[in-house]
Amino acid sequence: MFAIQNYNNPQSVTYSDFEEDIKKFKYIKRLFRRYETTGALKTHLILNHIILLYNVFGDAATPLLFYKIEDNYWPVLKSFLLFLDRLPLSLNNDVNNDCLKELNLI
Repeated sequence: MFAIQNYNNPQSVTYSDFEEDIKKFKYIKRLFRRYETTGALKTHLILNHIILLYNVFGDAATPLLFYKIEDNYWPVLKSFLLFLDRLPLSLNNDVNNDCLKELNLI
């Protein structure tokens, strides 16, 4: 319900368009799982999905990301949000540059 209330896509006409945007969370989680198992991180694809989520959900994308993605992937997610300058201040204090260096984002 929170996602529907914060959904803002003028090009969306049907509920299936909303479902397609919700699938981006699953894609991100799948890419994080692939990184965990194989070590292959597709940074551009992950960034693309996260940016698309922010385009349609606005600032509500941050809580939705943390809700939809399991907590064992949160350090990787925090690194991407810090890179995009979308990490909330309460979480920003917990993140250090080692995570970003590990992902080769800085």
